[in-house]
Amino acid sequence: MAPIRGPRTLTPQERAVAELAAQGMTNKQIGDQLFRSARTVSTHLHHVFHKLGITRRGALRDALLAHSSSL
Repeated sequence: MAPIRGPRTLTPQERAVAELAAQGMTNKQIGDQLFRSARTVSTHLHHVFHKLGITRRGALRDALLAHSSSL
């Protein structure tokens, strides 16, 4: 059985970080807005990339939009 992947597997914090990163914000800007360190933001993004099956930040917007349109 394949592991479950996709935006529905994101925690609320991962989703918030992913949405801000998809808007083009830096890790520091995201951290400042969410009251987290840039390192914590980086860790969340690492998990998001794995869960969405992507390897680059530029793919975040498309991965999140694909999920929104399939609901």
